[in-house]
Amino acid sequence: MDDRYGSDFLASGWRDQGTVRPTPTPAAPGLVVEVAADGFCGAVTRVEGRLVELEDRHGRRRQFPLGAGFMIDGEPVLLTLPRAAADVRARTASGSFAADDTRARIARPSRILVEGRHDAELVEKVWGHDLRVEGVVVEYLEGIDLLDDLLSVAPPDRTRRYGVLVDHLVPGSKESRIAEQILRGPHGAHLRIVGHPFIDVWQCVTPAAMGIRAWPEIPRGTEWKVGVCRAFGWPAETQTDIAYAWKRILARVSTYRDLEPSLLGRVEELIDFVTEPVGA
Repeated sequence: MDDRYGSDFLASGWRDQGTVRPTPTPAAPGLVVEVAADGFCGAVTRVEGRLVELEDRHGRRRQFPLGAGFMIDGEPVLLTLPRAAADVRARTASGSFAADDTRARIARPSRILVEGRHDAELVEKVWGHDLRVEGVVVEYLEGIDLLDDLLSVAPPDRTRRYGVLVDHLVPGSKESRIAEQILRGPHGAHLRIVGHPFIDVWQCVTPAAMGIRAWPEIPRGTEWKVGVCRAFGWPAETQTDIAYAWKRILARVSTYRDLEPSLLGRVEELIDFVTEPVGA
């Protein structure tokens, strides 16, 4: 005679009968998951400790504990630490595939020039691996005002191109007037000057990466970096204070996803320009 209730309702596992066990799934970058509790859906951007960060299609980012509570295609999954599989090609901070041979190439004569130390440090953090593989050196000018002097001392040519990244390169700005004048001069053929629209490279770090809704508006007459530090409640009395503030900002950057697209495209453009084969 069939036992319609089963042989032993107190046997081990009786509580789990009829439930679906979540599938263990590594939280690999790019994996799209849904949060069961509130329906937030996004792609994995990074894992820090036991937290996974998701970014939705609107660019909003949220962090959640690894483990249960996620779904893929309506099925429950258990997010685990991503595998460090040897057969999976690693990506650099810029999003490109890491080269198998990580030895730095001998430096090219071409250069990428940036306005200041902070710009150089940001480019190094995100594109450093790519630049070493390509043999591209980044130098800083301490201001576009000094670019013309540099070009006079070491002019570019067909084998030595200069790509220049400028802050606040918008129509009518001092920076745009200087750039236009230099490009019309004798060195324009072997020079590429591009820029982002922000007052300072600090603003190229997205508000989401900083954990804020927007960068603060600084009134005219207040030095911009000083105003930002004060808005954040950070010390801003000395250059050491400003340097420390930049370190705090730079620490929030781990990949290209933490930077504004208006900077990403310009840096990639300069890398392409200075690595073009001679005669291209």
